[in-house]
Amino acid sequence: MIKDLVVKLSVGVRASPAEGYAISVAATFHAHVAGIAFFFHPVVPVTDAGYTLADVYGSRSGAGKIPPEMIEALQLDNAAATKAAIDRFATASAHAGISAEPFTRGVSFAGVSDQFGRVARYYDLSVVGQAEPELSATEEKIIEAALFDSGRPVIVVPYIQKAPLKLDNVMVCWDGSRAATRAIADAMPFLERAGRVEVVIVTNERGKQDEVEGADMGRHLARHGLTVEVKRIVASDVDVADMLLSHAADTRTDFIVMGGYGHSRLREFVLGGVTSSILRTMTAPVLMSH
Repeated sequence: MIKDLVVKLSVGVRASPAEGYAISVAATFHAHVAGIAFFFHPVVPVTDAGYTLADVYGSRSGAGKIPPEMIEALQLDNAAATKAAIDRFATASAHAGISAEPFTRGVSFAGVSDQFGRVARYYDLSVVGQAEPELSATEEKIIEAALFDSGRPVIVVPYIQKAPLKLDNVMVCWDGSRAATRAIADAMPFLERAGRVEVVIVTNERGKQDEVEGADMGRHLARHGLTVEVKRIVASDVDVADMLLSHAADTRTDFIVMGGYGHSRLREFVLGGVTSSILRTMTAPVLMSH
């Protein structure tokens, strides 16, 4: 059961679709939703050697110093943008009649993803927005932190999303892996409210093992009282992510459940190919677990 969730609020820009979607999730489950707005500390420029310009020039003519009034102005701008995000979330959650709690955290740009990953550990679920093309990579890092560092499931909401939570048609991506199994278990509160659940397997023609695994998972979900169909898609030379999203579009899928994959590189997780492609081109909200 989902009792509480956390959503990252957009600061300094328009409201993210993730905010309204998180509120609709909280309303569906009669859950508490926390909205976190990150207050970014002003960045002081540094030289290639790692010194601030004030360190280099400050003892001479004063050239290169960051005027205190400029730093103060940046702080005031950040504070105003953060307050606007908090007020927007408070108004929307009050209108929906749900239990909500907006709060802020002061961070650097480099530390925001780690902070969100830690915060998300204290909630049943986190909700974040899809990273928009050619914009800041911060959103991608936040998704990775929510997926790999929180130990909790995360719902990633497309930046084109307009509708609230809808569960008429739910697609479960199944490949027999641990991550996919974890995602299905974490998604059970959603699956139990679904009108129709389709277990989708994308495979080649090497044999029937995938069909057996899909049937087993279908029977498992049916024992939970779910209406389940199993669909096996043969795609030997086609990108798996493209096949999944194409099928989701054809079946008017409202919600996707899948395992989140990645590998460690220098103590950081890097998204796997299918996971990365889904997050880049998704057209429906995706619940992921690792």
